[in-house]
Order: sequence, then C-alpha cells, then structure tokens
Amino acid sequence: MAWLLLLAAGAFEIGFTTCMRYSDSFRNWPWTAGFMVCAFASFTLLDKAARTIPLGTAYAVWVGIGAAGTLLVGV
Repeated sequence: MAWLLLLAAGAFEIGFTTCMRYSDSFRNWPWTAGFMVCAFASFTLLDKAARTIPLGTAYAVWVGIGAAGTLLVGV
C-alpha cells in the first residue's frame, strides 16, 4: 500500500510542476489552484508513504518519478 501511495505522490509531483509552469508566476489562478492542490496531495502522500518506506528511499523514488515525468511532459 505504501508503494502505491508513493507512486501517487510522484504523479501529483508531476502535476504540481506542470501547473507551476503554466501558472504565470502564480498570476493565473486556475493553474495556481491546481499547483496548490497537487503540491498538498503530493507532500501528504509522500509523508504517509514514508511512515512505512525508509525516508531516503521514499524521497529518491518520489524525486525520480517527478523528474522523469516532468521531463516527459515538458518534451
């Protein structure tokens, strides 16, 4: 279950980095709201996953998913 939470946290990380790109320095409110929702969800799920998975492992996987996913969305 913790690994599924971690995968979801990584997906929300992709969401918040994408929303941040389109938020126009947080002046575009719909994208800013998307950023806030995705960031909150991502950090909350990362916290819940890290209660079972060692923090270093959870953080490395979360960053890896986010970096790879953001790269794919950006390309």
